[in-house]
Parts: sequence; C-alpha cells; structure tokens
Amino acid sequence: MPQISERGLEMPESPIRKLAPLAADAKKRGIKVYHLNIGQPDLPTPQVAIDAIKHVDRKILEYSPSQGYRSYREKLVGYYRKYGISVTADDIIVTCGGSEAVLFAFMSCLNPGDEIIVPEPAYANYMAFAISAGAKIRTITTTIEEGFCLPKVEKFEELINPKTRAILICNPNNPTGYLYTRREMNQIRDMVKKHDLYLFSDEVYREYIYTGSPYISACHLEGIEQNVVLIDSVSKRYSECGIRIGALITKNKEVRKAVMKFCQARLSPPLIGQIAAEASLDAPEEYSRDVYDEYVERRKCLIDGLNRIPGVYSPIPMGAFYTVAKLPVDDSEKFCRWCLEEFSYENETVMMAPASGFYTTPGAGRNQVRIAYVLNKEDLRKALIVLRKALEQYPGRAEDD
Repeated sequence: MPQISERGLEMPESPIRKLAPLAADAKKRGIKVYHLNIGQPDLPTPQVAIDAIKHVDRKILEYSPSQGYRSYREKLVGYYRKYGISVTADDIIVTCGGSEAVLFAFMSCLNPGDEIIVPEPAYANYMAFAISAGAKIRTITTTIEEGFCLPKVEKFEELINPKTRAILICNPNNPTGYLYTRREMNQIRDMVKKHDLYLFSDEVYREYIYTGSPYISACHLEGIEQNVVLIDSVSKRYSECGIRIGALITKNKEVRKAVMKFCQARLSPPLIGQIAAEASLDAPEEYSRDVYDEYVERRKCLIDGLNRIPGVYSPIPMGAFYTVAKLPVDDSEKFCRWCLEEFSYENETVMMAPASGFYTTPGAGRNQVRIAYVLNKEDLRKALIVLRKALEQYPGRAEDD
C-alpha cells in the first residue's frame, strides 16, 4: 500500500477538535457536554448580515475576484481607520478565513527550512501551516506564573540565526488572552528591524481588550512597514466562523504580488461570505458594545469561578475570550478524555482543550487546559460546578509540591 507523506505524518492533530468524537459519544449516551474547548461564540451574528444573505438577488453565484470584492475592501479601509491603522483597499487581500491568510503569508514569505519564532503557548494551527509551507517554528516559552508576558529580548536573540525569517505574534493572544504592551511591541519592532525579519501579526481579537490598555497593532510600529503582514478575520468579531472570510494586509507590494498567485490558484474567496462580511460593517455600534459587555461579564464569571476551585489557577486574560488554566491533574489530556469517556455529574460533563497541544516544548502545558468563555453565564456557572466535581473525583489528581 502507498505510504502517507512525511508531511501528513508530521501534521499535528488539533488539540481543539481531536476529542470531538469522544464528545459525540458522550452525547449519544445522553450526557450534556459543555463545550469550553473551541472559540465558537454563541452570540448572534449581526442581523444585517443575516438579512444580506436572505436577500441575495443574483441569478448566478459567480467567482469573485481572487483578492476579494473591491467594495468590501474599500469598506474595510474605514473599519481599520477607527483603530488607527492606515491602509488602502489595495493593501488588503480577502482570504478564506484567517487560516488561509496565515498559510498564504507563510507560503509567500518563507522558503523550506526557514524558521519562525513564535511565543508559546500559541494557536495550534500555526504549526500545521508551517509544516504545509516546509518551515520550522522555533518557540520561546512564556509562563503562566508570569501571566504569559513576553520573555526578555535576549531569549529571542538566542534563537535568531541565519535561517530565521520571521516572528509571529497573536495579539490579543489565543490561547492565553495576553495583550502585548507598547514596550513589548517596540521590542519586537526593534528585533524585526535589526535582523530584517517579517512580522506576522494575528490580530483577530482586537475588539476584545478588557484592561483599558491601548491596542498596539503591528501596523502602528514605525520603521517596519514593509516587514509587517497583518492577519485578520470576521469569525469572532461578528460570530461568523462559518462564512470563512479573513484578510491579509500588508504594504509590501512584493508580498502582495506573491500572495495573489496563491489566491489565483485557489480561485476566489467565498462569495456569500463576502456579502455577509461587507454587510456586517454596517452593524450598529450597539451590536459591538453589547457583545463586548457580555464578554466582560463572562470573563469575570469564568476567572473568578476557576480560581475558587481548589488547586486551580488562571491568570486574568486581558483580551480575546480564552484563558489557560492550571489544574491539579497528572496529565490534562488524560483528564479531558476521562471527563468525556468516564465522568458525568448530574448527567453533564465538560470538554476542554489540553494546553499541551499549544506548546511544542515537550512536557510543557501538561497540567494546563485552554478554556473559551463563549458560553452564556448560566452555562459557564454550571460548567464550573461540573469541573469542580470532576477534579474531586479524578483518579489522577496531583497537587503541587
């Protein structure tokens, strides 16, 4: 029988989705599963987007331009202007979700064997995209004890070598909820400039910053305009994960020219998705304000509840809608499996993402989980009760020394 490719064997399973069959089996047994594992918001999509889809008046659902409809890109210019990001429609390429934007950035900017420095824990699919591009991710570890703040510049410098081609950040961060400070962003800028690196900046959670601290985009950093590739998506902004609309933004014409070749090869981004995304830009400010306020309350509900459970610790996330929590367990993946396969409390259980899947360092995150606070507060409270009971009964409970 023909062999699977080395790339296929090396491709990691998603820590977010790989336990989904166990959750499905639990549901078949009649158990309610609280999904804390995936960033799928339960808040409504803007009504203007739903209406735009309902009222599509076309006789043909045609290909769109490979870079996306100009009308949508021009409206995005105004959206970014509100965040102090000055771009033109020509700087924006519409992609099939933020995932494709990351993949095309890697494919266009990196050669096989090139290295990318990424603070970990990091969004697990970055590794998958790097493997697809033949690139290698070198991680620099942040710690839960320090709130996942950026390590000192010296730690980055230790990793930089002739193969280093880029630094990748997610700000606000998935999975930790960390928000990079102005000082940290300036440190990154200086390294990018000194070594002439690309800076890939995933900023899909810019709407969700809870500390009053300013949002510092990579596009705000002076002197590296040609080095920055911004990654964006409407998935979490408007609860539109399923329409698969993202964007790659850069002022570097050569990068855009290369990205466009990949865009042409995949033909076009989703037509209906662009219609919905463009309409969403007309959503009233009240929509965004209500969504933001809801996440503020959910964040408090979850973090307060987690830190009241004996042996559990979670730093306070400053952005996005995730947290990484430390649990008193021997192995978080075993614990997450056990919750779905063997445990229930009042016919309910929880599904979380083992945090080890967000690290590349062996053994890192072994007793941590990523939790998304995308459920309503009532369900979050119930999930916290179930989690407390699970930790009380789990046979592999392991307290700190």
